[in-house]
Amino acid sequence: MLAALLYGQEDLRLEQVSDPLPDAGEVVIKVHAATTCGTDLKVWRNGGHAKMLKPPTLFGHEAAGEIVAVGAGVTKWKVGDAVVANNSAPCGHCFFCLRREYSLCPNLTWNNGTFAQYLKIPAKIVQHNLLLIPDIAYELAAMTEPLACVLHGIARSNVKPGDRVVLLGDGAIGLMFVAKLVLDGSQVLVFGGNDKRLEIATKLGAAQTFNYHQVQDIPSLVKELTDGYGADIVIEATGDKSVWETAIACARPGATVNLFGGCPKNTNISVSTEQLHYSELTIKGVFHNTPYFVREALSLIASRKIMFEWLISERRPLKDLEQVFVDMRERKVIKVAIQPD
Repeated sequence: MLAALLYGQEDLRLEQVSDPLPDAGEVVIKVHAATTCGTDLKVWRNGGHAKMLKPPTLFGHEAAGEIVAVGAGVTKWKVGDAVVANNSAPCGHCFFCLRREYSLCPNLTWNNGTFAQYLKIPAKIVQHNLLLIPDIAYELAAMTEPLACVLHGIARSNVKPGDRVVLLGDGAIGLMFVAKLVLDGSQVLVFGGNDKRLEIATKLGAAQTFNYHQVQDIPSLVKELTDGYGADIVIEATGDKSVWETAIACARPGATVNLFGGCPKNTNISVSTEQLHYSELTIKGVFHNTPYFVREALSLIASRKIMFEWLISERRPLKDLEQVFVDMRERKVIKVAIQPD
């Protein structure tokens, strides 16, 4: 089969590799749609990921397709089933899993290789995080994983209906946050650097959008827009350490600040101990997703309450993958649906 392999920093190669065969408990799917995301872009630019993969390796982690082979012992699934698989599954028996803190499981089973004609799904993921696709397009189902991360992030952010939420970032993840927060009744103020993406944020229901290139002092503007207090909730979705610090500065006393975007390894930020203590801030990082939110994400996509199609800029064949990442780096596209056929 034709597949994309990551060899290092911005070194992505399409190669012919052996078709995968399922071992016991596994399935193999024919990939009908694999969507790109900001994590893929980050991994491509950095040449690896501390938790998910080490090159050289098959690449990509969002996909939906059709089962073409099942391994020994698989009884729930059959050839022909349309499915979407999360890119990980928890072990189910460690210290964290026993406390239902599945995203913290140190034994997560990871799976990469969605930018290929076929994808093997490990047994743990088949057991915990393989879902039957309802009557929706494969490219929409493929967005289940990032949306599950967003739903997990919102659940950890202490958001209440009517809260004034500042969202920093206008990538696909940021726009997913906007859509779900608006659906839940929040007033969302979005700061991003791309006018076309900010237009989509407005279509998704953002109360106001701002191009940060045209804003001299984001925290001061936020306070001006919130009666001098600051935001009830701040969500950072860029993975830039300076934006992490901006996020904290945008918060009102008693606020929750969700530092959602992962920064490069060995990154540090400065936090005012006075503000943290006397303003009673809750500052938290949120990582990945859980099986519960994987199911909730697919259900939300299938409900059609949100037009997730607006996040798909293009549909491209697998041979165009390297150019797609160049376009993502230059912020010309949001998400691209790769169609390996």
